[in-house]
Amino acid sequence: MPSDTSASGKPPTTYRDLLRNREFVGLYASFTLTVAASTMSGFALGTLVNQQTKSPFLTAVSMYGATFATVLGALTLMSVADGSRPRRTLVALQCVSLAGVAAQAVPGLPLAARFGLLLVLGFFQSLGTGTRMGLLAEVVPTSAYALARSLMNITSGGMAILCYAIGAVLLRYLSPQEVFAVATALTGGGLIIVAVTVRERSIRLTRRPGLRQTWTTNIELFSHSGQRALLLNLWVPNGLIVGCEALFISYAPHHAGVFLAAGSAGMLLGDLAVGRLFSAEQRRRYAFALRLLLAGPYLLFAVHPPVLVATAAVFIASAGFAATLPLQEQLLELTPDPVRGQVQGVESAGRMTWQSIGAAIAGGIAQQFTSGTAITFVAAVSIAITVFSRPFVVRARAVRVQAANA
Repeated sequence: MPSDTSASGKPPTTYRDLLRNREFVGLYASFTLTVAASTMSGFALGTLVNQQTKSPFLTAVSMYGATFATVLGALTLMSVADGSRPRRTLVALQCVSLAGVAAQAVPGLPLAARFGLLLVLGFFQSLGTGTRMGLLAEVVPTSAYALARSLMNITSGGMAILCYAIGAVLLRYLSPQEVFAVATALTGGGLIIVAVTVRERSIRLTRRPGLRQTWTTNIELFSHSGQRALLLNLWVPNGLIVGCEALFISYAPHHAGVFLAAGSAGMLLGDLAVGRLFSAEQRRRYAFALRLLLAGPYLLFAVHPPVLVATAAVFIASAGFAATLPLQEQLLELTPDPVRGQVQGVESAGRMTWQSIGAAIAGGIAQQFTSGTAITFVAAVSIAITVFSRPFVVRARAVRVQAANA
């Protein structure tokens, strides 16, 4: 069970309280460096592919290609996230990520090999995410879980803003391969921090992790109608909007860094407001409106707005990514403690996979039409899915309330 680590014996209620927990700080810092490395390497690879191919589809896929393989981790070995030695598992997976990012820095590596590395990295990163989130659910109390995820999401947005800006500057003076070398150093820093700050957890399920255990838990997860509805809303609308973002380089090559930074800033603001300022009930009440906000402003791309207007639209829309927080809270409440790591890993892997699917869909449409048309169409589909699935999410919330009162 999650432990209380605050000095006063009360659950953390502020970010400062959370940062008094040494293990949380370790997970948080390593996550921050991992996001920084991923952002810079993704931007570098997207730039490299766009330079060599001039293909919107390949550029979009290259930026989010690693997430295609996350579903393989969710379907095969995600049960390792709830194994008896999670710290050792996380360190090993960080080592694999380090090797993969370092390989991208090899000069003259064929594009086929680079895409192959993306798939390998995506597979192991999905397992690492499940393990990290499983540890997070034990390191902080359940009541502080949304606060912890909010801080990590805010940091993710902040680091993305910083690293997109730094990446854009570096790519003016360095080659993409040299930017990969910078990402390698950041990944190595995250590995060291995890190794020296996170302790091994002693209370874990004793069932042997593997393919059979993974499938057993996944079948139980998807047989629950409430959890299915929550996963649908965590995955599909989010992934389609990431598909819009994947077209920024093709839509406006000279302003893509500005759009990406604006999106990260909007996500940061949304997570800060929803995670820190809203109560749990307010988060659930505004979740639907946030999911609509996530896609609505992208409809402006149908008229090819000026850069400033498009930047503002991306910023406002990205605040809607905060809708993941109340949905993740509800999913955690419906999940038994012994399989929290795997379920959170499946949620993250599915969300990342749908980001890849969204990028592929948007890139494919842009290949046949224009990037502006593709962005508008994909955003409209995201809105339609959000509206259609709302009754199922409401029903999932009612089931949770009934179970709590039983």
